Amino acid sequence: MRLRRKSKKRRIAEAVGTYLKFKAISKFAKGARKTLTGLAAYKTAKGAVSHAPAPVKALPVVAGVGAAGAVAARKRRREPTPA
Repeated sequence: MRLRRKSKKRRIAEAVGTYLKFKAISKFAKGARKTLTGLAAYKTAKGAVSHAPAPVKALPVVAGVGAAGAVAARKRRREPTPA
């Protein structure tokens, strides 16, 4: 079976798409991190001792960021299947 080479335009388009995906993931992670620190500061200032600490409540957000990064990395490594 003969593998077709990708054109220069297609390679550039894929590189730009990959870059934009990683940029979006990093911005999401940065926003989540800022949210966590803001939430922790708010909880500390409020003095809410009886509630769960902020990091415990934010675990699903952190897990989602990690899962999104793993999916993006897997897609980046995957070889395109010939049609």
